[in-house]
Amino acid sequence: MANLATKLHLPDLKNTQWQMLTGPVLIMTILAMMILPLPSFILDLLFTFNIVLSLMILMVAIFTQNTLEFSAFPTVLLFATLLRLALNIASTRIILMYGHDGEGAAGQVIDAFGHFLVGGNFTIGIVVFIILVIINFMVITKGAGRIAEVGARFVLDGMPGKQMAIDADLNAGIIGEQEAKKRRSEVTQEADFYGSMDGASKFVRGDAVAGLMIMAINVIGGLIIGTVQHEMSLAEAGATYTLLTIGDGLVAQIPGLIISTAAGVIVTRVSTEQDVGEQMVGQLFNNPRVMLLAAGVVGLLGMIPGMPNFVFLLFTAGLLALAWWIRGREIANPSGSQRAMNKDHHAVEDADLEATQATEASWADVQHEDELGLEVGYRLIPIVDSDQKGPLLTRIRGIRKKFAQEMGFLPPAVHIRDNLDLAPTEYRILLKGVEIGRGDTQPDRWMAINPGCAEGELPGVPCQDPTFGLPAVWIDEVMRERAQAFGYTVVDPSSVIATHLNHLISLHTAELFGRQETQQLLDRLLKNMPKLVEDLIPGVISLTTFHKVLQNLLAEYVSIRDVRTIIETLAEHAGSVTDPDELTTQVRVRLGRAITQKWFPGHDEMQVIGLDLNLERLLTQATQSGSSIEPGIAENIVIEAEKAILQQEAAGAPLVLLVNQPLRFMLSRFLRRVYPQLAVLSNQEISNNRTVRMSYIIGGNE
Repeated sequence: MANLATKLHLPDLKNTQWQMLTGPVLIMTILAMMILPLPSFILDLLFTFNIVLSLMILMVAIFTQNTLEFSAFPTVLLFATLLRLALNIASTRIILMYGHDGEGAAGQVIDAFGHFLVGGNFTIGIVVFIILVIINFMVITKGAGRIAEVGARFVLDGMPGKQMAIDADLNAGIIGEQEAKKRRSEVTQEADFYGSMDGASKFVRGDAVAGLMIMAINVIGGLIIGTVQHEMSLAEAGATYTLLTIGDGLVAQIPGLIISTAAGVIVTRVSTEQDVGEQMVGQLFNNPRVMLLAAGVVGLLGMIPGMPNFVFLLFTAGLLALAWWIRGREIANPSGSQRAMNKDHHAVEDADLEATQATEASWADVQHEDELGLEVGYRLIPIVDSDQKGPLLTRIRGIRKKFAQEMGFLPPAVHIRDNLDLAPTEYRILLKGVEIGRGDTQPDRWMAINPGCAEGELPGVPCQDPTFGLPAVWIDEVMRERAQAFGYTVVDPSSVIATHLNHLISLHTAELFGRQETQQLLDRLLKNMPKLVEDLIPGVISLTTFHKVLQNLLAEYVSIRDVRTIIETLAEHAGSVTDPDELTTQVRVRLGRAITQKWFPGHDEMQVIGLDLNLERLLTQATQSGSSIEPGIAENIVIEAEKAILQQEAAGAPLVLLVNQPLRFMLSRFLRRVYPQLAVLSNQEISNNRTVRMSYIIGGNE
């Protein structure tokens, strides 16, 4: 049998996986009850099970200390309602089929509720049934539904504040990352629960209406079947079928009333460390003055002639005894009473005491820095809040997706949090916990950036574009079209932050590509080209060398999307070359077409910056001898490079310096520190079919 279960891939019922079958089995059972005729004994079992289930639900609701401890209640409520309706269908079928046989035709449970509870009088039964439905429908269900609706609204409205409080505690170091995740999950679950309860309360109301309609249908159907098919008199048919219908209605409505009460208990309770019973007893019977006043009123009523004096005076004595007992307990334990009275006032001190008495620090207290972080002031929270559909979140997703498509790897996620130490409209961007950019954004205005050709002045707050340092103005939205007409570039606040973030990610691409990203890239390549990767790493080159080569390419903004060419080049040269920088040079030559196309798209003439022949010869000799560049020559190169960059920008040409292959790596590393926007290419990386023109010669004037 065990082998058969293994071959059929059946779940191991010895484990908790059997709980997965509960829902499907219950649904199939309910459908079977609606379709298949059930004998009266099975119907008695199911009615009894329904009563027991409703009592269990009520007890669980009463003994829960927190709402989320019974988060499955809306689903349980749905299943319980379906079970009662299925029982109504099954009992209606058996009542109409066998009701003419008399007592016990529909089972002993229905017969007991129809005879014993209402004394066999169907008129009394109808009245009791209607009263139960009114209590359930008009009082309990309606009130619980209204409380659930209001609770859902308040919980949803309070979610941003709760999230801010959690982030503030996390930033202050009061809680750790795991505790913050737990609290955020609880806030989300609470909102989901109250939203579900708002809809689940409609189940109970619909069940009450269905009970009335089913009772009327059963009575009318019983009269027709009894008089027409079984030739019973109208009075006999009315008494027989109506009594059975009343018993059926009562046996269904009483569990429905119990579950409605459970729903009311769930949504009306306040989450504390006590269950409902402890809350009621602890808060109703903890003040002896309340007992004394109530005893005085009941005692005065008990002294009036004509009133039930014995009963009233009995309750007066009981209340006085209870007040005396509570007062004696307070006198015997005054410190405990005082602590109870001052509990709320000393909550902070108790928390500090628990912190000092906490366990020793562990590795769980160590919080690692995020690769990328964005901290915002509190006025910028709406544009990064997912519940308010903050536009910046969508833009950040787009930035990461576009970056992955262009550069060939997925950058780390941006961890966004609020920082109360920042100004309300300020933000800052962090790389591994270190600030790499900061800016100020007005969330209710637009930034009009002057690209250098705008005409006219705009009313607003002068500022500076945080990305490129261009002059700009914060303007109202009504001035947007006017600013565009003047030639300004107008962007919304989220675009300002997104552009700044995108620019900084591009500048620090090599730092974002770590060993973990390298391993993830290899894991992806193993699925597409397993043999090529397995032959190269770690057999020919190590993962560290492979990572260093890719990092060198990214440091000069060369995409690693064509990873097949990169791996093939490394496999070809790794046997004779071990230096990662030399391997990078070989890879760049093989990627020359892509590099050329990146800086010079199309097939037009390429305007580049060149080196003077004498300067090039001097630098080549220094490179071959292993010596460094003389300070005077280095300074002149920097000055000339600045002039060349200004001329290229004025002409609208790419900022590219073209040199011979031996000098490329040295000049790239030297000039990158001063002019990171300047790309240094070698003549071997340029496609053969392209025309090159030197628009500026560095060192040509010396």
